[in-house]
Amino acid sequence: MDRETDNLQALGRKTVYRTDYAPEVLETFENRHRDNDYWVRFSCPEFTALCPITGQPDFAEIRIAYIPDVKMVESKSLKLYLFSFRNHGDFHEDCVNIIMKDLVRLMDPKYIEVKGIFSPRGGISIHPYANYGRPGTEYEKLAASRFASQEL
Repeated sequence: MDRETDNLQALGRKTVYRTDYAPEVLETFENRHRDNDYWVRFSCPEFTALCPITGQPDFAEIRIAYIPDVKMVESKSLKLYLFSFRNHGDFHEDCVNIIMKDLVRLMDPKYIEVKGIFSPRGGISIHPYANYGRPGTEYEKLAASRFASQEL
């Protein structure tokens, strides 16, 4: 299959940055290697969202790792999606869970995890972690194992 037949809208076009949370910008393409499991990892070291109470910016590195099935997220659309949080007000824990749930809906991966490493504000930093393994499969067990092994 040719990448041009994947109907990608963001890749190769002028970048338009959304001003608020925009899950509709996420795009997928077909996984050409479904015959084996492998990790896809993303790191977004310049993630920004707004505190929903004060309106002050919160800065974080967002780390995403997943094991794809049929669909994979296109990286430019993921960048645009993550940038769409810049003027969006949500707590750190909400951002991480929203990102994970949006990506599960988009791709239906075998396994996914999202971690936010938020910069300290007021002398405290928050590192929320969320994961998902497809129910009824070995990936559900992987999710339980990786969740239990998270360090403080």
